[in-house]
Amino acid sequence: MNPFKNLFKDTFIYGIATVLPRFLSFLLIPLYTEIFTEGEYGIIAFIMSYAIFFNVILAYGMETTVFRYFNKNEDNSNVIPTAAISILFSSCIFLAVAIGFKHDISALLNIKLVYYQMTVWILFLDAICVIPLAYLRILKKSIYYAIVKIVNVSLNLGLNLFFLVGLPFWKNNFSALENICIDDSITYIFISYVICSGLSVLMLSPFYLKLKYRFDINLWKNMLKYSWPILVAGLAFSINETLDKILLTYLLPENISEAQVGIYTACYKLSLFMTLFATAFRLGVEPFFFSHAKTKNPKKAYALITKYFVIIGLLILLSVTVFLDYLKLIIRREGFYEALGIVPIILLANLCLGIYHNLSVWYKVTDRTYFGAIISSVGATLTLFVNFAFIPTYGYVASALATLLAYFSMMVLSYLFGQKYYKIDYPLKRLSLYAVIGIFCSGLYFYGLRHYFWVGILMILVYIFIVYIQEKKELLGYLKKSSK
Repeated sequence: MNPFKNLFKDTFIYGIATVLPRFLSFLLIPLYTEIFTEGEYGIIAFIMSYAIFFNVILAYGMETTVFRYFNKNEDNSNVIPTAAISILFSSCIFLAVAIGFKHDISALLNIKLVYYQMTVWILFLDAICVIPLAYLRILKKSIYYAIVKIVNVSLNLGLNLFFLVGLPFWKNNFSALENICIDDSITYIFISYVICSGLSVLMLSPFYLKLKYRFDINLWKNMLKYSWPILVAGLAFSINETLDKILLTYLLPENISEAQVGIYTACYKLSLFMTLFATAFRLGVEPFFFSHAKTKNPKKAYALITKYFVIIGLLILLSVTVFLDYLKLIIRREGFYEALGIVPIILLANLCLGIYHNLSVWYKVTDRTYFGAIISSVGATLTLFVNFAFIPTYGYVASALATLLAYFSMMVLSYLFGQKYYKIDYPLKRLSLYAVIGIFCSGLYFYGLRHYFWVGILMILVYIFIVYIQEKKELLGYLKKSSK
């Protein structure tokens, strides 16, 4: 099969595995924003920000490392067992420490003990799924990968509806249920996550049952050398992605901080469509990059893939911006609408991040992963500086601009370093044209012509027309080759 067909097939399936679960989670926004106040929603966002940060620590770059070493070594029989045993051992250590010192750590993080304990179990269960899920991607079992993800989030949606809608209804109609229902609705959110993470472990348990438990100490040391820069990069990425919610909680006045975090998080989620596209594309394209690194002309393929990622990403940016006043209706309380102005900024930031992930192929296939750590650390430093300096004055607007500045700088640095160590001829003039049109039209419409919806639709059509004129010859050529 044509390698691009394989890529698009995997990207489509991983897209379903990513888009559908997150879309189902997206459907929880109206439920959460109707049941929870801005402050309560802010508490959930605050805790989940910590969870994302610790997810990265517990995986410590082993997912990408497994892809690299499985494709790099002719004898790869010890790669999966060594990685799996490493993750299992470190996860058990984490669980023992986190539960053993639960009172001290929960007080330090300012998280209610019951929320903290359930978050620890969620982190542990998710960590031991990392290598089994990576192995499914290596074996190109994308359909089962999708099933695991979709079942997990479908159950989460069902449990949320049961706990937050069904139980209160029955409690009001059947007094016998009053003694077994929990008054704190936030607790039900974390109960749902624990159950779903446990189900994922159960679905992936055949991996551990069939695993040949061999541990290659020398291989493990080499894998750690490769993975630690990925861990640093992941931590830096987590700072860029989640620290704003944490810092908003600590740097804003106590009487408004939780509500501001809730408002910011709800509107931030409206940029989900760009995140879904970038994540699905990355999941499909990462194994492709490694498996085609030694082919005859991989750089041409990398440039082509990046070009169409940018084209589609800009279309998503423009489309979501134009339809934002309709998309916002999924948020039930109007008090959350206060932060709608940050959505185009976050959309553009996530587009820059997606481009960065595409550009980052150069340091992964040349085993210079430390550059990923350096570049991401620059982004994290900018995030920290802007947030600390400007949150007290500008609140969540500073956080949004910090995210854009961080991801834009990472994208530019990755391109510049990549051209030095692994030069790829990207069609910069054409991509610059698309970027100017897409970004300018998005900003002009949302911040100037938002009341003229027909103008936004016209802008989308003009962008599509220009892309079609520029790319028509190439697209028709690929379609003819695919039909043969």
